[in-house]
Amino acid sequence: MSRSLPGSARDVALLAARLVLGAVLIAHGWQKLATNGIAATTEAFAGVGVPLAPLAAIVATLVELVGGVLLVVGAATAVAGILVVLTMLGAALLVHAGNGIFAADGGWELVGVIAVTALVLAATGAGRFSVDHALASRGAKAQVEPSRSAA
Repeated sequence: MSRSLPGSARDVALLAARLVLGAVLIAHGWQKLATNGIAATTEAFAGVGVPLAPLAAIVATLVELVGGVLLVVGAATAVAGILVVLTMLGAALLVHAGNGIFAADGGWELVGVIAVTALVLAATGAGRFSVDHALASRGAKAQVEPSRSAA
């Protein structure tokens, strides 16, 4: 017996997870890019000992912004999810792990929740309400229909 939600409820749950996770990622990426700026983000990364801080600041910003947008629309969900997981793993290991669990103390709870949510989305897919699903359905339909150019 399946323990997961029925189809429509599962798709709504995946959509909700993508929208919330994507919004959080976009907000953090935007903060790094526009609110603080890449220079200040680089300085902050260097200040907490992140190696290659200029590159890390750009990569983190891009993964959060672009990955967040991809997750919101449900496009390239597996790739975006894995890139987010790797970015959050780096943040957890390099910055947050030594500060305990709670984000208010600089701990790993936020990056952990982001990473695990992204991992679940990468593993399960984006659901029916996504670009990934639309492209897969279109591709499946094109394979079923006979080719019109063969006439």
